Amino acid sequence: MVHATGEERAVHLSREAVELRDSGHHEAAVRNLREALALAPDNATVKEAFLKIQNEDGNSHHLLELCRSYAIQKNEKAGKDAARYLRTDGLVPPENVALECVKLLLSYQAQALSPLQDDIIAGLVRQNASVRQYFSSQLQVSVTTFFDDLYDRGDGAAVCLDTVVLDHAVWPSEEARLHCERELFQLFIAKLMESGHDLDGRSLKGIARLLAVEADQLRDLMDDESLDVVITSLDHRLPLEWRSQATLATVKYLESAKEFGQKQFSQIISAKLRKNRVDDLTVAFSATAVIFPIAPDVAAELFLSEAFMASLKPLTARDAKSRRMEKAILELLNAACISSTSRDAISKSLSDWLSHILTNGSDESSELAAVILAKLRASAKDSNGTASNGKAQSHDGNVSELVDRFKGLMSRQETEHISNAIEGLAYSSVKPEVKEQLAADQSFLRGLIKVLQEKSNETSILYGGLMIILNLTQFLPNLSEEQKKMSQLKSYAEANAKAAQNGPSVLEDDKHVIARCAAVVDAGVVPLLVACGRNTARSNHELISRILLSLSRNPKSRGTLAQQGAAKLLLGLAVNSNSSNTNILNASHALARILISVNPSHVFPLSGYPHVTSAIRPLVALLASPEVTSVTAEQPLDMLPVFESLLALTNLASHPDSAAAEAIVRHAWPQVEELLLSKNPLIQRAACELVCNLMACESGVIKMADGTKRAAQRLHILLALTDTDDLTTRQAAGGALAMLTEFDPVIAGVLNRPRGVELLLNLCQEEDDGLIHRGITCVRNLTCAASGDNRRRAIEAVKQAKGVEILSNMLKKTRNQLILQIGVEALKPLVE
Repeated sequence: MVHATGEERAVHLSREAVELRDSGHHEAAVRNLREALALAPDNATVKEAFLKIQNEDGNSHHLLELCRSYAIQKNEKAGKDAARYLRTDGLVPPENVALECVKLLLSYQAQALSPLQDDIIAGLVRQNASVRQYFSSQLQVSVTTFFDDLYDRGDGAAVCLDTVVLDHAVWPSEEARLHCERELFQLFIAKLMESGHDLDGRSLKGIARLLAVEADQLRDLMDDESLDVVITSLDHRLPLEWRSQATLATVKYLESAKEFGQKQFSQIISAKLRKNRVDDLTVAFSATAVIFPIAPDVAAELFLSEAFMASLKPLTARDAKSRRMEKAILELLNAACISSTSRDAISKSLSDWLSHILTNGSDESSELAAVILAKLRASAKDSNGTASNGKAQSHDGNVSELVDRFKGLMSRQETEHISNAIEGLAYSSVKPEVKEQLAADQSFLRGLIKVLQEKSNETSILYGGLMIILNLTQFLPNLSEEQKKMSQLKSYAEANAKAAQNGPSVLEDDKHVIARCAAVVDAGVVPLLVACGRNTARSNHELISRILLSLSRNPKSRGTLAQQGAAKLLLGLAVNSNSSNTNILNASHALARILISVNPSHVFPLSGYPHVTSAIRPLVALLASPEVTSVTAEQPLDMLPVFESLLALTNLASHPDSAAAEAIVRHAWPQVEELLLSKNPLIQRAACELVCNLMACESGVIKMADGTKRAAQRLHILLALTDTDDLTTRQAAGGALAMLTEFDPVIAGVLNRPRGVELLLNLCQEEDDGLIHRGITCVRNLTCAASGDNRRRAIEAVKQAKGVEILSNMLKKTRNQLILQIGVEALKPLVE
C-alpha cells in the first residue's frame, strides 16, 4: 500500500506533467509520469494524467523506452515499471509500440533476461491484439520452436500461448488454429512428462486452461500415458497450486470423455494399486479422493471394488508403511463419505482404525479422523440407534466428544484447523442433541460468527459455517395428517419401524427451534449474513435466505432483523435474476414475515432507498397458490407463504406513500381476487383484509366502481363475505364497503343485487361494535351520500328491508357515541 505522502507526491508530479506537456516539455513530462506511476500506479489522478498525454510524441514510446532500458541496459527498475504499466487499468500501449516491445524482448535468449520478462510478455499479449497476431504467425511457422522459446521465460509467457490459440480473431482459418492448438497441447503434455515436477505448475496451467475451453477438441489426445501423468499430479504431497490445475484438467477431461474417460481413469488407478508401492498407492488414493465429488458413482464403484479394498485394508495396520500412508488414506475416506455405500463400507471395516487414529494419531491425522467419524455418525439413523450397516450404535457420547474436540479446534488461529473443525461441526450439527449443545453455548456462537467474519474470503470455511447455522435454525416441514401417515409408511417400508413410531425428536419441535433461532440472533448472526449476502457466491445466497426464513419465523426477532439490515438484504436476494426460483421464494417469504411485524415506514422511508414499491413483486411471487401442485410426503402442501404474503401486502398498503397501494393493485389484483374465493378461511380472511386496505386508493376503488359487469361481480363477492362465519372476514368486507358506498356506482351496484341492502342491515344487528359501525356507515352512505335517483332508490330499498325498525332498535341498544351519531344521520332521511 502506498503511504499518503507518496501518493500526494504522485498526484503533484502528474499534474506537473500535464503542465509540462502543455508547454512543450515532453521529456520532462515523461520523467514526471514515470515517477508518479512508480509511486501510485492505481491513483485516479495519475491515470488521468497519463491518458491525457500517452499519445503525445514524447510519451507514446514510454513503454518502449522502459523495455529497451530493461533489455539492453539490464535496468530492473525499468522492467518493474513496464510490468506495472501493463497491469494498470486504462493504460493500453499503442499497438505498434507493444509489438516493437515484444519483438525486442524475444530477440534475447530467455536466460539473458531476468524473470521480469515473464510479466511484461504476458501483459503485452493480454493487452494488445497485434501481439497476439504476431504470436499466431510465429506458431504457424513452427509451434515447437516458438513454444520452446516462450516456455523457459516463465509461467505467464508460456501460458499466454493458450490465450493466442483460443483467440479466433487472430487466425487465418479455424483449421490453422486447431492444428496449432493440438500441437501446443501435446507439447504441454510432453513438458509435464519430462519436467520431473520442477515446472509442473507451468505445464499443468497450460493443459488445464486448454481443456477447460476446448476439451471436446482435445480429448482424443489424452491417451493412457497422458492421463496418467496428469493423475500423478493429483498426489496430495505436491503443492496445492499444482494439484488445483491437475484437478481442473482431470475434471474437464472426464466431463468430455464420459464413460470412456471414466473407464480409462479406473484402469490407471487399478494398475497403480497392483504395483502396491507407497508412491503408486498414494497417487491412487489421492486421485480417487479428487474424483469423489466430481463423479461419486464412478469413484464409489472403484473404491468398493475388491482390489481397492484389498489394497486399503492392510494399510490400516499400525506399522511404518501404514503411518506413511496415513494422510492419503484419511483424505480418501473423508472424500468417500459423500457416497452412502462407501460410508457403510468405511463404518463396517475401518471405524476401529479411525478411532485409533483419533486418539493416537498426529494432530493433523486425528483432526481428519474426527471429521470422518462425524460424517459417519451424522449419517447413522437417529431415532433407534441403528446405523446403516445394521450394527447397534451408541454414538451420543462419542458425538459429544467429537463436538467438544471441534469446538476446541475453533480456538486455534490456523486456517487448516478451523477448516476441519467447521467441516466436522457442519456434519455433527444435523443431530438434534448437537444442535441444542451448540445453541446453548453463546461463547461458541459468537466465536463461530467472528471466525466467519474474519475468514469470509475462505469459501469452504464460510459455506461450512453457514451450514452449521442453517442446521441450528432449520424447522421441520409442515405436514398434513395424511402426509405424516405416508412418511410413517415409508419408514416402515425401509425397516425402520421404531423411527416411524417415535417420530422426530422432541428437540426438533417448533419451541426448541425458535429458542435456537433466538440464540443465534442474540449472538449477532444478522450483520454477518448481511455482509456475506453482498458479495458471496450463489450457493451462499441459498443458505442465507434459508437461514433468514427460519429466523424470521419468530415475531419477536423481526424488529431486530429489520434494524440490522436483513429486510434490505432479502429484497436484494428476492429480485436477483441469477438466483434460483427456490432461493427467490425463500427470500421473499422471509421478507414478508418481517414486513408483517415491522412498520413499513421504518424499512422504506418516504425519502430514501429502497422505495416501498420494490417489495411488491417479491411478495406477489408468493401468491401463486400451491394447491395445484402435486402433494407428497416430501413436498408438503404449504399455504403459509401465501397467507403471510397477504398480511405483508396489507401492511404495505397502509404505507403513507400511496404508490404502494397503487402498485399492489397493478401487480397483484388478479391473484388477490382469486384468493377471496379460497376454501382456506385464513387465506380468504387475509385476502379480504388486503382488499379493504386497497379501497383507500384510487385504483382499488375503480376495480369496484367503474360500472362494468366485472366490477358488479366483485361487489357481489364483497357483499357475500359480510355473511361468512369468520368475524374478521366480515369486518374486512364491511370496512371495504363502508369506503366504497361513498360512490354512486357502488350504491347502484348494491341496490341492483338481491339482498344487497339486507346484508348491510344485517351488519347493523351484530353484537360486535366494529361490525355495527361498518354496517351503519354503509346504510348512512346509502341514505345520505347517494345522489339523484340513486338516493331515492336507496331510501326506498332500506325502508322495504325494515331498515327504520332495525336502525331504531340498534340506536336503543348501543352506547357507542360514534355509532349513535352515524345512526341518527342514517335514520333521518328515512323518517322525513
